[in-house]
Amino acid sequence: MDTKASKPAKKGIKSAMQTFGTKLSGMVLPNIGAFIAWGLITAIFLKDGWLPNADLAKLIDPMKNYLLPLLIAYSGGAAVASHRGGVVGAIATMGVIVGTNVPMFIGAMVMGPLGGWCIKKWDDAVQPKIRQGFEMLVNNFSAGIIGMILAIIGFFLMGPIISAFTNVMAAGVNWMISHSLLWLANIFIEPAKILFLNNAINQGILTPLGIQQAASAGKSILFLLEPDPGPGLGVLLAFALFGKGAAKGSAPSAIIIHFLGGIHEIYFPYILMKPALFLSVIAGGVTGTTLFSILGVGLKSSPSPGSIISLLLMSPKDPMNYLGLIIGVTGATVVSFLVSAVILKRDKSVEADGDDLAASTAKMKAMKAESKNQAQTQEQAQQIMNDVRGVQQIIFACDAGMGSSAMGASILRDKVKKAGLNLPVTNTAISNLQDKPGLLVVTQEELADRAKTQTPDAMHVAVDNFLSSPKYDEIIASLKTESMTDNKDAAPTATANADQPAATTEDPNASLNLDVVKEIVFMHHDQNIGSATMAQATFRSELHKLNKDITVKNLSIGEIDDNPDVLIVASKETARRVKLQFANVQVYVVDGLLNATNYDTLISKLK
Repeated sequence: MDTKASKPAKKGIKSAMQTFGTKLSGMVLPNIGAFIAWGLITAIFLKDGWLPNADLAKLIDPMKNYLLPLLIAYSGGAAVASHRGGVVGAIATMGVIVGTNVPMFIGAMVMGPLGGWCIKKWDDAVQPKIRQGFEMLVNNFSAGIIGMILAIIGFFLMGPIISAFTNVMAAGVNWMISHSLLWLANIFIEPAKILFLNNAINQGILTPLGIQQAASAGKSILFLLEPDPGPGLGVLLAFALFGKGAAKGSAPSAIIIHFLGGIHEIYFPYILMKPALFLSVIAGGVTGTTLFSILGVGLKSSPSPGSIISLLLMSPKDPMNYLGLIIGVTGATVVSFLVSAVILKRDKSVEADGDDLAASTAKMKAMKAESKNQAQTQEQAQQIMNDVRGVQQIIFACDAGMGSSAMGASILRDKVKKAGLNLPVTNTAISNLQDKPGLLVVTQEELADRAKTQTPDAMHVAVDNFLSSPKYDEIIASLKTESMTDNKDAAPTATANADQPAATTEDPNASLNLDVVKEIVFMHHDQNIGSATMAQATFRSELHKLNKDITVKNLSIGEIDDNPDVLIVASKETARRVKLQFANVQVYVVDGLLNATNYDTLISKLK
């Protein structure tokens, strides 16, 4: 009983940590372009840069001391109280900037939201009581006075406190670097990334300290602790060589997205699939950081996204730094790959395809899973069919609103287009979601609670992986069904097709016209391809024995052409959803995809 009670508490703590981390990163990520601009100006025009220029180098200090902290402060204040909050937060931050002699990034993260909170509380209490005609006067003077007071407090009180705190943190980091212990940070950083705290760690903690360090030393290793693509690359390479099924097939494309595109979230589901792989990324991260420390590698500014291209662009003009950077990333990749390879090869579920015992075991497990999860799949599908109604806009939301959500939105946007639906599909950060009618929010299960808190009146669908989820097909089926119901011209076709199984209660396949069939499709959901693949192989083998030349494919619902010469083989529950989405395809209903006796009659009738 204690265990059950502890689960919601753990979930609440995790959600709170993610929320706090998002607020920190949310102040930096919208302004990451300014950080990159500062890093490029530093790398190019500094005395030892690519194109030294004393006049243009004068931009470096003002941007570091004023522009970047004020942008952070404005973003933090605006997140609390829109534009007025941003203005007051920026005014308040000027106090800590002028009152100290260190870059005030952490100070901006404190004073910005504080300014927004103060003006919000003032407005909530005072604005309803303002007499008509005095609104502008009161609003402008209140923002100016509150901003001035906070700036004075920041100058005399918060500035020294935050400066001391920053110096203590910087001293701690320097101590770890000098004693070659910085690798300890990766023991916490790598697992935290998988829990979607990567942006909070990098942008909220490491970037401010790294900029302070780079300002004095010209570069900082802190910019490499979280963005290092090596640990994730090693895991994906291991899946590409030693994985199986969908994970093995998708790993090569994930490698390109991760290593060159810099979207680290792409490898998170692979690790969550096999939690033992946490050891791989930890070992890879520790190796990379150790090599960076030994070789004295650092970057001018935070790379974003964390791709190898960004890392090279942010490197100082130093051949040894480039060489050390490549060695560190390579070392992290090799170690992560070796640990992952051992874990995957020892996993009993990834035996060789040619092992008859393993094949039989896999088939047994697939049949068991199919019968066990059939009701659950139907229930989940029905839930989505009931929940997703009246959708006018679909938004994919993730922590940063850029990497994984952008790819998920692209996948569903393509499915929406193929289904002939006219709906906008976009992506954003959870913190930027706005509650409004007709909104469907798609987010990852780890972030679902935060999305629901941000938009309680919206419709929500949580997926385990943005890049591959069977729930996308359920969303499309629901939207398509609603569209066909609303469209009077399409309604008769859809209704007639949906009622086909009722033609006879004895045999749902009696009305099929098998003479026109040119293609047979075993349909699978995006992640559940095992039973469909085995059924396809069995069916094709039986056709071959009878010298029947008919194309047999294994496709997802989004890849199927809506033509009468296409015959889809599906279970009763899946058949119902197919007939709601397609008007022309024929559907052959079976008791189970792996029950070979289902196909004897069908094969005998095919030409």
